[in-house]
Amino acid sequence: MFKNVLFIGLLNEGGIGMYFILITFILSLFFIIMSFAKRKANATYSKKMIKLSAEASILSLVLGCLFSVVGIIQLFDMVEALGNVEPELFSGGLKVSLLTITFGLFSFVVARAGILAYKWAS
Repeated sequence: MFKNVLFIGLLNEGGIGMYFILITFILSLFFIIMSFAKRKANATYSKKMIKLSAEASILSLVLGCLFSVVGIIQLFDMVEALGNVEPELFSGGLKVSLLTITFGLFSFVVARAGILAYKWAS
């Protein structure tokens, strides 16, 4: 239970971009599961699902980069508006902006591992 609350807290802390990355992550996992399920029955469909999973995993990585850069820009806008900023506030803003890239990288690696497992099993 505590880990679930922590994960939701990190999702909320990372901003709206985290939810877009989560959607692409779930989609890539769905496509991998569908490709494994239909691997023997319909090879063409299975390959299509793997390609869609690859695209969704790349999208999660790119979204992570995009929202990380947007977060850093917002941080610098805040520093510019406030002037002299405490180090704690600045490091907190950097942490929030790095959450999206970390989750995007995690989504990419997990999906790519699933794709690799599919190709190895085939």
